[in-house]
Amino acid sequence: MIAEKLSKARVLPVITATSASSTVELARALHRGGMQAVEITLRTSAALDSIRAVAAELPELLVAAGTVTNPAELDAAVAAGATMVVSPGSTPQLLRAARDAGVDFVPGVATASEVMQGLDEGYSCFKLFPAVAVGGLALLKSLGGPYPDVRFCPTGGLTPANFRDYLALPNVVCCGGSWMVAADLVDNQQWDQIENLARDAMSPLAQGE
Repeated sequence: MIAEKLSKARVLPVITATSASSTVELARALHRGGMQAVEITLRTSAALDSIRAVAAELPELLVAAGTVTNPAELDAAVAAGATMVVSPGSTPQLLRAARDAGVDFVPGVATASEVMQGLDEGYSCFKLFPAVAVGGLALLKSLGGPYPDVRFCPTGGLTPANFRDYLALPNVVCCGGSWMVAADLVDNQQWDQIENLARDAMSPLAQGE
């Protein structure tokens, strides 16, 4: 189950890759900090090579491809070694392509209607994006009523100051964030600081336990 895998990950760092080598070092630091999954977004030319490299060098990590917006990108991400695919939104074509490919897919939603469309295609775990901008905690609480079995990974606007509140909600299995992989930290190779931020995010306190 996708929700179970994300629940184990708890916090999904959203990475914008600049090179395969630096992304591998970044993933190593995150893993040392206790993180079990990474999302490498298809926003740069280095993304697919980075997915391929991280999947090869750290097979114990769940490697997700993010910002996947069409079936061609989905196919490329899976070919590169991604074992999960995440999208900021969804289309009927993408939902069906992911199902046909047999890959774990987390479509993005921002409304109740989009949740219903995903449910019609057999999905029950969604990325709420951009989480804070579309209603954040209040929206997630509201969606819990009509969709008690749906689970979410809110992403977009989450910070060290608020992500614990999201993880405490019963319909949230994971949250996505980029504060522990900020560009200045990666560019300056602050691997120890990244490791510390990852460890803080994965601590029992961060998990609301």
